[in-house]
Amino acid sequence: MSSVDFESLGLSAPVLKAVKQLGYEQPTPIQAGSIPHILEGRDVIGSAQTGTGKTAAYALPILHRLGGHRQGAAPRCLVPELAIQVAEAFQSYAKHIKGFNVLPIYGGADIGGQLRSLKRGVQVVVGTPGRMLDHLRRRSLDLSQIKGLILDEADEMLRMGFIDDVETILAQTPPECQRALFSATMPPTIRRVAEKYLGDAERVNIEAKTKTVERIEQQYVTVKSHQKMDALTRVLK
Repeated sequence: MSSVDFESLGLSAPVLKAVKQLGYEQPTPIQAGSIPHILEGRDVIGSAQTGTGKTAAYALPILHRLGGHRQGAAPRCLVPELAIQVAEAFQSYAKHIKGFNVLPIYGGADIGGQLRSLKRGVQVVVGTPGRMLDHLRRRSLDLSQIKGLILDEADEMLRMGFIDDVETILAQTPPECQRALFSATMPPTIRRVAEKYLGDAERVNIEAKTKTVERIEQQYVTVKSHQKMDALTRVLK
């Protein structure tokens, strides 16, 4: 995979322009393995550690397939997710695609603004399973035109108790909807979901090359997004 570059993967010019401006030089193994399958419309099950570039592995080809032309107000891609950074990544990758809109929907945020955005029309909806179900119950989220559903960090969804909500959403997507599931690990429940909804998917497994040495002590600090740089600077000092 080391000789593969983003240009050779067949991504559209607007997507490649954004990738170049973001400083991406070569696709990571999970990106090089997943992007061609998603571009061709296949379902994908990807197994790779957190931090290996899985967001770009699905966002770049999805943006290529969606393009910038919106047909009606209904969204075309759904991403049940726990991190708002995924919506921000979509926006960064789509900066040169005219007419593209991504909507993050999360509990605690102004639902009125979300309702207005959904009514105006967006191409990609990223959000927590609970808030997605809330919109489905309100009939403000229309899944009839969904062409792709991405489930990232599936094992984290399971650990935090969201997998039942995710299954409910999966069950309401059109049968022809393209699906991709990414997870660092594949516990039995995730394998069952994958078998049920992505039975004939292409599988991309990236083996972990590094493991934490037991004698290394690890610590973490919980901070808000805008505090990360200041916190890191203090640690480095």
